[in-house]
Amino acid sequence: MNLDGIRVLDLSRLLPGPYATQLLAEMGAEVIRIERPGDAQSGPTLESINRGKRRVALNLKTEGGREAFLDLAATADVVLEQFRPGVVDRLGVDYDAVREVNPGIVYCSLSGYGQTGPYSDRVGHDLNYIGLAGLLDMTRQSEDETPRVPGYQVADIGGGLFAALSIVGALLSRELGAGNQNRNGVGDQADVDNDATGEYIDVSLTDAAVSFSQAVAPRALAGGDPRPGETPLTGQFPWYDVYPAAEGYVTLAALEPHFWHAFCEAVDHEEWIEYHMTSDPAELETLREALESLFKTRTRDEWVSFFEGVDAAVGGVYTPAEMVEHPQIVARGYVAGGAAVGEGEPPPPVVGFPARGTDIDHDGPTAVAEHGDDTESVLQESGYEEDALEQLRASGAIPE
Repeated sequence: MNLDGIRVLDLSRLLPGPYATQLLAEMGAEVIRIERPGDAQSGPTLESINRGKRRVALNLKTEGGREAFLDLAATADVVLEQFRPGVVDRLGVDYDAVREVNPGIVYCSLSGYGQTGPYSDRVGHDLNYIGLAGLLDMTRQSEDETPRVPGYQVADIGGGLFAALSIVGALLSRELGAGNQNRNGVGDQADVDNDATGEYIDVSLTDAAVSFSQAVAPRALAGGDPRPGETPLTGQFPWYDVYPAAEGYVTLAALEPHFWHAFCEAVDHEEWIEYHMTSDPAELETLREALESLFKTRTRDEWVSFFEGVDAAVGGVYTPAEMVEHPQIVARGYVAGGAAVGEGEPPPPVVGFPARGTDIDHDGPTAVAEHGDDTESVLQESGYEEDALEQLRASGAIPE
């Protein structure tokens, strides 16, 4: 997982695209955020996913800004954009324009509904996407309840994750193609690089959320109608549900018979074992009521301690503040204090790259640059002299 030497130009903002490029940065890529002058992300929540990124302020609506971007694109491996479909074409920084200066570019467009289809031009946010994807409908216990807004942005994060995965896959395809050419004796590396074939990637946040429907979509595709609270993983069965404790909430996920058996033995109710996977409504209701009464006899933390060492699939429900301090999360080492993002503001927790491995930088980037901090240094590295920079300033392509 070493992307050292890979340069990514990030035209995205808010959460999905910056999350994708944060993953790439944590894998070692050099990420350069291209931001509109004066349009910094607001607040520590969003700034925290700009860790380790260089930040360049360019006005792409000016000729100088567009040309400067294409000069940078000529040196890049990846471009990620998150505009509405058609915007990059109007700005002159679309895939075809970038490919003219860099045939080997991996260009990813990340949008709410994708580049095609009747919804492609619609605006939206995570709530709209998960509403279309069927997820929002399944967030309630029954159809009598109003769908509940999830605590995390599922489509935004899922789309960012799919974008990062697709980009890494495209980079690998490019490298494998170059390697095959070399192994076949077709030219040297310089020839291969000059003839490199790029790749265009279209990632939809809605499609990412739909992809997460693996447990319910097959039933829908077969002509069924999965309803909230009536599928095995949404509350149909009392052995897979959330229960109020004397204080807090407890999760029970004893889907497999051996987990249920261990649970029943631990709580001295072996008579419940035979009801596992019953479809009888009366038996299900009786068992659920018994479990509700049982879990109210101890607090969440008492139940978690009680089941320590018992393979019963019992856990606690934690707040985000509890989560970042939980011993299991702390032990994994990817959540830690980050860099300060504002005058007098305490550093927020940084949620880093969650995978562990021998070739992963477990520390990851922590510093957050200010808006436009790296504009001149990045352009200078691309060959811009002071007089050229002054022309860009004068034209409004970069900040004064």
